[in-house]
This record gives sequence, C-alpha cells and structure tokens, in this order.
Amino acid sequence: MRATTRLRSLFASGRIVVAPGAYDGLSARLVAQAGFTAVYASGGAIARSAGVPDLGLIAMSAIVDRLASMADVVDVPIIADADTGYGNALNAQAAARAFERSGVAAFHLEDQTFPKRCGHYDDKNVVPTDEMVGKLKAVRDALHDPDFIVVARTDALAVEGFNAAIDRASAYLNAGADMIFVEAPTSEPEIAEIAKRLPGLKLTNMFAGGKTPLISVARLEALGYHAVIIPSDTQRAAIKAMQRVLAAIARDGSAVSMSGDMVSFKEREALVDTAAYIKRGKRYAG
Repeated sequence: MRATTRLRSLFASGRIVVAPGAYDGLSARLVAQAGFTAVYASGGAIARSAGVPDLGLIAMSAIVDRLASMADVVDVPIIADADTGYGNALNAQAAARAFERSGVAAFHLEDQTFPKRCGHYDDKNVVPTDEMVGKLKAVRDALHDPDFIVVARTDALAVEGFNAAIDRASAYLNAGADMIFVEAPTSEPEIAEIAKRLPGLKLTNMFAGGKTPLISVARLEALGYHAVIIPSDTQRAAIKAMQRVLAAIARDGSAVSMSGDMVSFKEREALVDTAAYIKRGKRYAG
C-alpha cells in the first residue's frame, strides 16, 4: 500500500493520528520506532537543524532532499511542511511535484506572504484569499497520486481575526484542499469552534510553549480533529540533551557522567539497522 493511501486510511478510521515532529532520518526513525503511525516533517525543525530560524531561509531543494532521506528510512507516512509553496502558483506546482517525488504522503501549504515565518511568531502577513485559492488549484493539478493529501493552512487568525480565518478555510476546501489547518488558535473555545464550523478533515498543532493551549489527544479527537502534529518537542529535547552532554565534556573531559542518559554504541547501531545494511552488502560482494 502506498504511503498516501495508508494515510488516507488512517484518517478514515475515526481515530486521530498523532504525528510527532522529525527533521532528519534519525529522528524520523525514532518516531516510527516509538510506534506512531505518522511522522511530521517540521519545516521549522529542519531549518533550525541547519542552525537558522524558521524564516523561510532554506531552499526548497534542500527541504526536498531532507524529506527524501526521511522517507527512505521509515515505512510510516510523512506529513511535510511546504511553507508557502516557495513563491507563486507556478513555484507551488514545482514544489508539489518535488515533494511528491520525495516520498511524503501529504504536505501543508500556507497562506502567509513569502518569505514566511513560524506560525507562532508575531507580525505575520497573509496573501489575498484568491491568491491562495489559485495556489491550491495549481498544486492539485500538479500532483499525480490521487491519494496524496493537500492540507491547506491558514495563518489569518492572528492577522484578520477568527471569522476571516474560517472563511478562508472554507474557500480553501472548495479549491481542492483535502484537509484544513487553522494555525495558532489561542483558546480551547476557538479550537472547538474551528472543528464545529469546518467540514471534512481537520489538523491541529500542539506543542509546549506556543500560542495554542495544550489539549489532550482524546479531547481533540472528541472535538472532531483527525490529526495533531507536535512539531518541535523532539528537537527541543535533543537540544537540551546535547547541551547537558557538552557541559559534561567541558567540565570532565568526557561524557562518562552522562552514560545513563545516552544510548549505548550497540543501541545506536540497532536504531539505524547497521547489521541489516552489512548483511545486504554481503549479498552483492564479489
């Protein structure tokens, strides 16, 4: 079964899909091995893994290369972040084809102006509704797999208000989006009202420290959401762990005091399936 078909089946099951964020092959493997049925390829986390903020600074080709490396090592479907489509409708078409070739099962396209910024940053701007509608139609025309899922994200809530965000989301569904993502609601009543007023598949974003209050997965499912992405918590945890081990090395000259917080050499190699790669290589040895 194709990853796209598998993801559609998950959404049709009536159970909410929880997709923790990943930003490279290793983190994607960790998400899949933890038993999650989908991975979220966070554009913000990919940017920060390159040492830059989430301000649209990473080229589309670099994002696609990263996505391909992730799709190559996990079997679970990947939901990707396509930002604004990297330009106008024709740029968005090129991005859609490239994302589809990378092996991801879905992506979300947002209505911010280019270059975008993290949805939980201040001072965002959005394009006119008609421009985003055109992008969505262009993207749908560009895709070959009928099961590929296009998620339309609107950042209008913080710019134009709640009702305008709902109106935009409705227009995006009519333009061919399969799923709606209203970014950065600031209260549980807003989260509930979004689910109540919008038909079809709905995705929301949950992470500690953002503008959106944390709500349990069970509550989101009861409200009518089909997917929840948790973009950056894995990376933030990794940053903290690296800071701790680097502090130990600076202090002690080694990380021996951190041994209990590190996987072993063997555990690391098992994580990336080293033995299977070596065995496969021997099959082709002369």
